[in-house]
Amino acid sequence: QVQLVESGGGLVQAGGSLRLSCAASRSIFNFDYLAWYRQAPGNQREWVTTILSGDRRNYADSVKGRFTISRDGAKNTVYLQMNSLKPEDTAIYYCHGRTLSPQTSDVWGQGTQVTVSS
Repeated sequence: QVQLVESGGGLVQAGGSLRLSCAASRSIFNFDYLAWYRQAPGNQREWVTTILSGDRRNYADSVKGRFTISRDGAKNTVYLQMNSLKPEDTAIYYCHGRTLSPQTSDVWGQGTQVTVSS
């Protein structure tokens, strides 16, 4: 069964940067799309960004212009570059992969903690 493993979380001051990685146990091009979600304490999990075929990218308004999703097929890894971090970005960040054929299948990573201090 395919696995996604996140890394790169940590503690950073407001205004700082972090890069999260999501390593897949198989080719990332087997996924129809890959995304990052986050969940802050007491909140529901929320969508952050998605990368689709053709390198199309979508971002939540709250991170647009600050976060960038990218991927490296040779390393089977998806990245989330986070700049100008704010305390409200504090959350557990999860990597998500979805395939649509022959049936919809979802894979989640275990999450990595990001804490932004003010």
